[in-house]
Amino acid sequence: MKKTTILVLLLVAGSMAYGKEYHVSVKGNDASSGAEAMPFRTIGRAAQAAYPGDVITVHAGTYREWVNPPRGGTCDDNRIVYRAAPGEHVEIKGSEVVHTWTKEGGGVWKVVFPNSFFGDYNPYADLIYGDWFGSRGRIHHTGEVFLNNRSLYEKESLDKVREPEIHPDSKDPEASKYVWYCETDAENTVIWANFHQHNPNKELVEISVRRTCFYPEKPGVNYLTVDGFHISEAASQWAAPTAEQIGMVATHWNKGWIIENNVISNAKCSGITLGKERGTGHNVWLDDMSIDGSLHYIEVTFRTLRNGWSKENTGSHIVRNNEIFACEQTGICGSMGAAFSIVENNYIHDIWVKRQFDGAEIAGIKFHAAIDTQIRNNRICRTGRGMWLDWMAQGARISRNVVYENDLEDIFFEVDHGPYLVDNNIFGSSVNVWDMS
Repeated sequence: MKKTTILVLLLVAGSMAYGKEYHVSVKGNDASSGAEAMPFRTIGRAAQAAYPGDVITVHAGTYREWVNPPRGGTCDDNRIVYRAAPGEHVEIKGSEVVHTWTKEGGGVWKVVFPNSFFGDYNPYADLIYGDWFGSRGRIHHTGEVFLNNRSLYEKESLDKVREPEIHPDSKDPEASKYVWYCETDAENTVIWANFHQHNPNKELVEISVRRTCFYPEKPGVNYLTVDGFHISEAASQWAAPTAEQIGMVATHWNKGWIIENNVISNAKCSGITLGKERGTGHNVWLDDMSIDGSLHYIEVTFRTLRNGWSKENTGSHIVRNNEIFACEQTGICGSMGAAFSIVENNYIHDIWVKRQFDGAEIAGIKFHAAIDTQIRNNRICRTGRGMWLDWMAQGARISRNVVYENDLEDIFFEVDHGPYLVDNNIFGSSVNVWDMS
């Protein structure tokens, strides 16, 4: 009798540990069961079905959706895993293909969308905005136009699309002649783009339409794994440390995520954010310029503590083995939410290449409050500033990284209190370390 009881308990425990496996395929149907022979069509549908211990396996193809997980796991050993099927190329894109351009001449083409095309979010009506953002005296939209997976440069007038000039600050001068401009009224959004010799109806031309690709809209979604995807082309907003930080992949103030083996590229602002939620403040300095931004950040820090911020329920993420590039603010950033985390074996390169805007939050890795965070074995190059640890890097260790070809500094410490340890790195840029702590 005792042996039978033990066997039953083991079987139940095994079932709980491994859970179900749901499959997603571009040939699937969201009305299906999600079994391997009857896969779902969207990752979002699988997210609705998955519970702690389950695995979502996504098969080859391109998925144009915002994955908004409604729940996470319960602990490190009972998580929900989102993974690309082994050996298969799986893309999650924040963009849509556009093949309805009309030719205007001189390399310029035009497309018109009813505003209903964008649903409840139109990135061609949404301006980049936030604390410590530098607009360089012009407007910038969160939307973007892509030609064969490379983003074009937004211009502030149609004349500058018709007669494009090299952007003087760009790190890719020839690419900066491929440009676009948009106008939006109460009914329509119009985009003009100069594709030069290319016919956009015969090339892969996409426009970003989603603000993110993988992001739970609420806190409390812990212990997720995001493994093996190619994630790109989201209209991500400026991720200030005093704001809700929504990158292309974003944890939303949760705990225990593993983000690994992904290729992340072409975010308007940030690729991965491990950061702050909205309830403790959203661009609070711009709402009240009467006091200095640093005082606002102190108040935000107090609010996070009153909101229950602690090691027990925040941070403790692992970000490893990812390639991150072509993002114009950061490869990885986070305010308070990157604490107790491990960031390792990532290749972060070509960040802030277009340089149409600037600001005080731009780097390959930019963390506020990297408390007990380990940044190790990463390769970081051509990012403007390699790493920037700002405020409260207590207990952080930056070890065995290779950082080079950055035209500002390889690593910058600002307003930190320690101790923190920097050891066994190779810094190869003209300025290696800048310490203002």
